[in-house]
Amino acid sequence: MEEQKTEGQRLAEKLTFEIKSRWETIGENDRDAIVAFAEQYKRFIDKGKTEREFNAECLSILKEQGFMDIEAALLEGRRLKAGDKVYQNNRGKSLVFAIVGRVSIKEGVNIVGAHIDSPRIDLKTNPLYEDGGFAIFDTHYYGGIKHYQWTTIPLAMHGVVFNKNGEKQTVRIGEDEDDPVFVITDLLPHLAQDQMQKKANEFVRGEELDVLAGSEPFKDEKVKEKVKLTILNALNQKYGVTEENFASAEIEFVPAHKARDVGLDRSLIGAYGHDDRCCAYAAFRATLECAEASERGGIPEKTVVCLLTDKEEIGSMGNTGAQSRLFENFIAYLCSQTLDRYSDIDLRLALNRSAMLSTDVNAAYDPNFGDVFDKKTASYCGKGLALSKYTGVRGKVGGSDANAEFLQKVQSILDRHGVRWQFGNLGKVDKGGGGTIAQHAANLGVDTLDCGIPVLSMHSPFEVISKIDLWTAYRGYAAFLKDA
Repeated sequence: MEEQKTEGQRLAEKLTFEIKSRWETIGENDRDAIVAFAEQYKRFIDKGKTEREFNAECLSILKEQGFMDIEAALLEGRRLKAGDKVYQNNRGKSLVFAIVGRVSIKEGVNIVGAHIDSPRIDLKTNPLYEDGGFAIFDTHYYGGIKHYQWTTIPLAMHGVVFNKNGEKQTVRIGEDEDDPVFVITDLLPHLAQDQMQKKANEFVRGEELDVLAGSEPFKDEKVKEKVKLTILNALNQKYGVTEENFASAEIEFVPAHKARDVGLDRSLIGAYGHDDRCCAYAAFRATLECAEASERGGIPEKTVVCLLTDKEEIGSMGNTGAQSRLFENFIAYLCSQTLDRYSDIDLRLALNRSAMLSTDVNAAYDPNFGDVFDKKTASYCGKGLALSKYTGVRGKVGGSDANAEFLQKVQSILDRHGVRWQFGNLGKVDKGGGGTIAQHAANLGVDTLDCGIPVLSMHSPFEVISKIDLWTAYRGYAAFLKDA
């Protein structure tokens, strides 16, 4: 017989909020679903290592499921009705899609938004040079990285380049088993006495993140840069490009490894690009679930939207970032194609009555570096979705701060659907901080809350998340889209 609880124990159960590991609350059927979802994600993220590739994978699935191009529908004067599925592909680097709901769009839409770019190493516009018998690619890193983490690991070359005929060629070298890989070299310990005295951010400077491209000289004594010519010749034979074509190319170097299970219990996933593609994938799949329900007659009450943007790691700037007019234009298109008469007031009403989860990752508590975390409000791997009321640095500068009413609404939705959530502040006050795309949606009048997956080793070449957090995010985003 269970020992009778004291008054204090009963009161503690009633008034305190205990965040347990999600693994303790699931059954075997749930575990099977979690593992299956994780395997699908691993395959997807291996295919989509860049914003272009992730976008292309999503777009392929949308077309298979009958989504139509909203710009084409607009030009044709086609009207949209409840249950219709539309998308807008923005320059192959950002994407927004929706399922039209039963009520007027003037009542607002429910949105899940994420970014699909990740820190990486980019080529400069005139990158190839020869030195010391090597051909080397000159680079410029993208996003916030620790430079030294990107040395001495296998790298793959991804991107697009235009040949002399103006034809776009897709580059992907280093992913197949028989492909060559690339590497950024580092100094041996025997000669690193001066290097080891430097601060960590000076171990390897940005200009030293150059990529080793090859070493075999072209056999012609009259050529000066023989190794460089060998590399140019190889690229020309494969893609039909010359050196001048680098000026218009978008070439990225990313880690060549695949997503892998981490730990003897296989509860974690290690991969490049979890930030923010794990949340983007969960948001994508949650929105597809609404589309599948619509096919069965379960048309959502409000229009549901998934927004996948580029350039977040460098401030969301440009016409593919969250600061662009992409999302606002998309809602305007929906207004014009669903309302009897379009007006700017209708667009403003729709935006002001909309609700969004900014589905970006949070820093997971790391016991190796526990001194920078506030353990009371940190997010933990395995404990579910992390709700971040506010972001920013120092005094919340440059961040988004959700209002209490909206935060309570989201918590209630998650609770009703049995989706476990946790707190998600990013470190101790004045220890750092960060931002997401939330502020840009909020600037349009949309109620917005950051709500994502905790990540270990964020912005490194091999980040780590929990499988159960990935699953919880998917279930939480689906619940929000249906009930917000």
